[in-house]
Amino acid sequence: MNVISRRGALGSMAGVVAGVRALRADELSDFIAADERSTQTSFFFVTDTHYLADKQKPAAMDSRSATICRRLVQTLNSLEGQPIPGHAGGGRVGEISGVIHGGDVVDSGDKRGNVYSRMQETEFDAFERDFGLNGTEGHLNYPVREVYGNHDGPQGDTLVVDRIMKRNQSRSELIEVSPNGLHYSWVWGKTHFINLGIVVGQSRAGLQPRRYNPRESLQFLRADLKKMGDRNRPVIVTQHVDLARYSRPYKEDQAEYLTMEWHPQDVQAFHQAVAPFNVIANFFGHTHRREVYGWNGTPERQPFTRADMDAFNGDNSSHFGGGRQAFFYAEISDTHLVVREVKTEDGWLTNTWGETVWAKRL
Repeated sequence: MNVISRRGALGSMAGVVAGVRALRADELSDFIAADERSTQTSFFFVTDTHYLADKQKPAAMDSRSATICRRLVQTLNSLEGQPIPGHAGGGRVGEISGVIHGGDVVDSGDKRGNVYSRMQETEFDAFERDFGLNGTEGHLNYPVREVYGNHDGPQGDTLVVDRIMKRNQSRSELIEVSPNGLHYSWVWGKTHFINLGIVVGQSRAGLQPRRYNPRESLQFLRADLKKMGDRNRPVIVTQHVDLARYSRPYKEDQAEYLTMEWHPQDVQAFHQAVAPFNVIANFFGHTHRREVYGWNGTPERQPFTRADMDAFNGDNSSHFGGGRQAFFYAEISDTHLVVREVKTEDGWLTNTWGETVWAKRL
């Protein structure tokens, strides 16, 4: 990744073939020639919606959460075909293929007890009313593709995770679904997408225990990439937990690994799995802050000459705890990936486009 401040100098772009760049809006037209801007696929990436029920009345939604989540969906529905302001690079929002949800759909899935079980049901029901499934069942006008996060079920054994597996049986246009019914892949345009749950990893007998159960997502990733065949085909992978903090060299059976959200052995195995393929982006949430960087299997966030994968860490999109929220809007053409951020300071009463545009040549 080459990060350039909005007021900084970009310098020459000649010869750049990999790695995302953070551009000023007025630099986008120089980076992407007019005849290269034919978009194949457009989608939104939201994360950390944290649907929250009222603990005192667990069959009812918390009013703050219900309101901000519904406004998020209304905002997503309102943008297709709309002009993008000049400070965000201009153009128009393309035809939306769908919405990817980076996990922590609900807030109470990491808690045990009767009241929380009822809250989980209320929360996921509200998510389904808002987001639907294939673009016709809820208020959202597009298909949604969600993964599960730690607040949905850290061990992958909650009502929320069970409901996601059930939804996968009726989710339209999937290419592959994992044997356990939880992880899945599909194609939008010419790009192959893979959703892998909370983290990418394994939890078989003989391995050190994992804090979060990956439910065999690493095995599905390997099998899906192998079945895809063409290593040059663009791929986008989504999981919930962020990458860089856990991208450290693996030393066998270190005690500290037991408390880490993503086991370093699994992170290194993830890197080994994706590095030979054309994985153009990895989307995730969890941290409740936006961060974009190139990743090569290490914890460093720095300009790489050739990043193995570019990482897009999304901000929370409709958390009940405050007005500041955001989501990504991504466009993929034959030649480029372009990602921008839509954000709000007032819980989606209003919204603005961020001034940074992230772009890379494919």
